[in-house]
Amino acid sequence: MLAAVLGGAATLAVAGCSSSGDAAAGQKKRLRIGYFAFPSGDLLVKNRGLLEKALPDHTISWVKFDSGAGVNQAFIGKSLEIAALGSSPFARGVSGSSPIPYKVAFILDVAGENEALVARKGTGITTVAGLKGKKVATPFASTSHYSLLAALEEAGLKASDVELLDLQPQPILAAWERGDIDAAYVWLPTLDELRETGTQLTSSKEIGEGGRPTLDLAVVSEELIARDPEAIETWRKVEAEGLRLLKSDPEGSAKSIAAELGISLADAKAQLAQGVFLTPEEVASADWLGTEGKPGKLAAYLADTGKFLAGQKQIDAAPSTAALRDALYLKGLPDGLK
Repeated sequence: MLAAVLGGAATLAVAGCSSSGDAAAGQKKRLRIGYFAFPSGDLLVKNRGLLEKALPDHTISWVKFDSGAGVNQAFIGKSLEIAALGSSPFARGVSGSSPIPYKVAFILDVAGENEALVARKGTGITTVAGLKGKKVATPFASTSHYSLLAALEEAGLKASDVELLDLQPQPILAAWERGDIDAAYVWLPTLDELRETGTQLTSSKEIGEGGRPTLDLAVVSEELIARDPEAIETWRKVEAEGLRLLKSDPEGSAKSIAAELGISLADAKAQLAQGVFLTPEEVASADWLGTEGKPGKLAAYLADTGKFLAGQKQIDAAPSTAALRDALYLKGLPDGLK
């Protein structure tokens, strides 16, 4: 996902937090967490202050991002310890000769109907194949970008058969309303606004069922793993609580999401219904993240993503499955989610 930090938030977060040296001097330890304004258990954790309650000895800053390339840049700049990150930008981040020093420690959700490809009704486009020669926008280096390329390939089109435009969600909406683009692949909540005057051509749920799933992951810096593994353990338990709350308290969860996104309760419920949220037990299962000493299928999914991106010349070379297994932080699983 390609994006800048909204409103210079990353700079403010860095300036406003104590250093690890401060922590050693008796001040609070710091955690700078990157998040997206996207319906999830992670947003529920933020809204309810669950992590702040669980880690009162830490100064916690939540830094809002538009999409994952900005998160990658923030980790390169050492201004984040933990962040939400799509599977496609993560595969990019660990590719090449200088991989970003972070690891996947949790799975926030599996992309479903909450990411989709939509064409403006005025264009008359009703199939992916009908996009040939048209202007299609998506945030480059995002899970949506990856899914768009997969959808084009499935429809017999190359990326060069359409005019791809790199736009973030809000600029996509503005370009859509002006009639400057014919279609867009993007996520909620912008997606729902496009659907009002658009025709959905495919979704990440359909593409995932076809063998190319995308996920929203949570990554932790290797520096934090070395310095403060107990904080990661607590954070992961809180994220697991967020997933359980989505299922055990759907009404209360929707209220929290509505408050965070500034939308109605009905819209929050509808948006949450479009996501695929695993249980904590599923997160740590062999089908997904896996357990300590036994990486799950996530590494293979990420390897397939890397191979596809390399084939599309989006990255120079795909990371190996072995490298991706090493990029999973499994210490304490599955017990650490109880």
